[in-house]
Amino acid sequence: MATILQTVSLKEARFYAPIGYYEEEQILGNEFFVSIDVSFPFHNTETEDLRNTLNYEELYQITARVMQPKRKLLESAAAEILEQIRLGVPHAEMIEVVIRKSNPPFGGDLSYSQVGLKYLND
Repeated sequence: MATILQTVSLKEARFYAPIGYYEEEQILGNEFFVSIDVSFPFHNTETEDLRNTLNYEELYQITARVMQPKRKLLESAAAEILEQIRLGVPHAEMIEVVIRKSNPPFGGDLSYSQVGLKYLND
């Protein structure tokens, strides 16, 4: 039997956060863009009722909280965002969190670096 999956996304939410391996990054902060996709079975008999979908404002609020504290690695922020969504949306079939860091400070000519995690509910 086929399943229709609905995907709710947050794309390129911009944050200025004290995340970085080097101490000066944690002091000065960096610019980050966070994208999230959450897919779940579509059983939406009433397409105008927010209770039958996922409120992307909640995805933003989770992300904003996680991006505030100092930390060294983007992986820890991505893992925390993913875990909070997984716990809040137990029927999710797939969750993907991607965090992009603008102008990483290692001297190369590079637009951004990126870390992503994907959860698949088997």
